[in-house]
Amino acid sequence: MVAVNRVFAAQLAGLPVFGPDGESIGKARDIVIGLRIDRQPPRVLGMVLELATRRRIFVPMLRVNAIEPNAVTLATGSVNLRQFHQRTNEVLVVGQLLDARVRLDNGSPAVLVDAAMEPTRTKDWRVIKVAVRERTGRLSRRGPVQVLRWEEISGVSVSELTGQPQGAQELLTVFETMRAVDVATTLHDLPAKRRYEVADAMDDERLADIIEELPEEDQKDLLAYLDDERAADILEAMDPDDAADLLAELSEVDKDRLLGLMEPEESAPVKRLLEYNFDTAGGLMTPEPVVLSPDATVAEALARVRNPDLTPALASMVFVCRAPSATPTGRYLGCVHIQRLLREPPFDLVAGVLDTDLARLSPTASLAEVTRYFAAYNLVCAPVVDDTDHLLGAVTVDDVLDHLLPDNWRETGLSHA
Repeated sequence: MVAVNRVFAAQLAGLPVFGPDGESIGKARDIVIGLRIDRQPPRVLGMVLELATRRRIFVPMLRVNAIEPNAVTLATGSVNLRQFHQRTNEVLVVGQLLDARVRLDNGSPAVLVDAAMEPTRTKDWRVIKVAVRERTGRLSRRGPVQVLRWEEISGVSVSELTGQPQGAQELLTVFETMRAVDVATTLHDLPAKRRYEVADAMDDERLADIIEELPEEDQKDLLAYLDDERAADILEAMDPDDAADLLAELSEVDKDRLLGLMEPEESAPVKRLLEYNFDTAGGLMTPEPVVLSPDATVAEALARVRNPDLTPALASMVFVCRAPSATPTGRYLGCVHIQRLLREPPFDLVAGVLDTDLARLSPTASLAEVTRYFAAYNLVCAPVVDDTDHLLGAVTVDDVLDHLLPDNWRETGLSHA
């Protein structure tokens, strides 16, 4: 690969980062710059890298050996693992600068859509060029993008970035290729103002997926920022167990108000989950596992678990019950593991391949009991069944891990500074 001399921030975000011996370090997520009082190009201070543990660290530009079209290489494999914290005079190019409102030298308003950094003769990197789009005021048309020198725009300062309203279209474009969990980590690191602007611009389904991955305090903060109607829509779009966990952290007044605004069919499973303590199988479970009737075929079962919206854990097992199939179901008959489904003829009935001996979890089983269950049976999904043989839901191993890890694990990753 050949190192490049001009790097656009939006293209850099997400590139893999390697050490000098080719060892994987993580991914590039943003560029940190220091804005100047005059209109001279700002100096690039370093990059924000995301490690495999999701911890975000700062790497000074002097530690960067080369930026290539498909990767970034560091001059040393030794990096400071301290969590990145943005300082007052620093600006994140992807997180804060994209979508900023600027003014061109001819006085026209514009939106900054990307920024390019280049190395200088002193081995510093500076943001030399910017890509901007003029704001014509015509919503139906987007103006052409121009690439200008940094000195040809004005209106970019820390105070203006933190005070002016910004759109989020360019930032959302960067987010399109990122998993919800990675977007959540990015949002957590952004100032509250920018986080709210992104939330306003996102559709409900995407925002719900991201809120599920945020730390608890960020979840409550975003929910409080949204108006009640949209907050209820977001809760409806979330997985019922995640929505119940979030509502359980609110005051009784706020919880009842939001539940009242949700559609009855959406709020019903959430209310059932709220009846159980958060650290029991009933509080941990999802009420929407894959449920089939005994006359369903193996082919039908495989088609159901191919649903891309299912997590790998939920897709690992189907549960067979008498009608009704919505939880709480009719009589629970047993389960079928996906490995068994793959070995059976497609037109055989699932009733003929049931595992009826697998132990069931009671909804009142403690977190310790649930943990021992998964360890004993080497499973990633387990049925929760009441005393009268109704399937209430399923607990997945990721829900258990969420409760076993420290409260702040989403913020600090899995390693220690």
